[in-house]
Amino acid sequence: MEFPKILFSLFALIFFLFPSPMYAAPGNSNIFREYIGAEFKNVKFSDVPIHSGIEFHFILSFAIDYTTSSPAPTNGQFNIFWDTNNLTPAAVSAIKDQHSNVKVALSLGGDSVGGSSAYFNPSSVDSWVSNAVSSLTAIIKQYNLDGIDIDYEHFQADSNTFAECIGRLITTLKNNRVISFASIAPYADKEVQSHYKALWKSYGHIIDYVNFQFYAYDKGTTVSQFMGYFATQRSNYQKGRILASFSTDGNGGISPENGFFRACSKLLSKGELAGIFVWSADDSKSNGFKYEKQSQALLAIPH
Repeated sequence: MEFPKILFSLFALIFFLFPSPMYAAPGNSNIFREYIGAEFKNVKFSDVPIHSGIEFHFILSFAIDYTTSSPAPTNGQFNIFWDTNNLTPAAVSAIKDQHSNVKVALSLGGDSVGGSSAYFNPSSVDSWVSNAVSSLTAIIKQYNLDGIDIDYEHFQADSNTFAECIGRLITTLKNNRVISFASIAPYADKEVQSHYKALWKSYGHIIDYVNFQFYAYDKGTTVSQFMGYFATQRSNYQKGRILASFSTDGNGGISPENGFFRACSKLLSKGELAGIFVWSADDSKSNGFKYEKQSQALLAIPH
């Protein structure tokens, strides 16, 4: 009987023409994200302009698994290292009450602690994950947070250990409904990429955003160079929502003055602008958040 073969062929054709959303390449999105609190410049959530037509994520920087005095690794027992005088649990609740489109996350790791590199340094996968789940759950609930970002940049563990620790952490926090989203923040460095690509290979399906640090490329990056870098990272983190990024500290990458928004317009036209993020609100306060306003206005345009 030929009918089953015809039916099978029809299903195969439908799958080919209309692939599952899980495997579809991400398109344009109106997500804007900004790191805040790492540089203790007295910036408040309420200082930052928030456009009502986008999804806005503040990312508190940083929670680190180090002791707060004479910093030393704690094997997953996280402490708060952001500006707690201005960025309090009450301030989180207030900004979320005032703006229904705002969510707040915390970032893990960062570049340094107490003037030295902040290392990812677990004693074992099981013990680190257990400690991290417990300590982060307490912080996330205290601050009424929505997600986490992974921004480790220095490692005293191999890439597979990093992948398992972070992958299990995100999985557990999501399964426990402690967080609703997770992101990673790699940049173009061989060791950094090896760790994050190992994580992506095993756990990419539970990571919602890739906050790729395009500002870690050379200062003076051109539009054409940026487009090439962006294509490379789309290949490295396939099916990921890769966000375009710039820094307002003027240290590197493509700047708003040198073509960042032209590059974003090109990405928009290709259906590849999954969002924009900025490092950081602390640095932007001095110029009145000029480029945050421009970024959000671009993302709010229907497309």
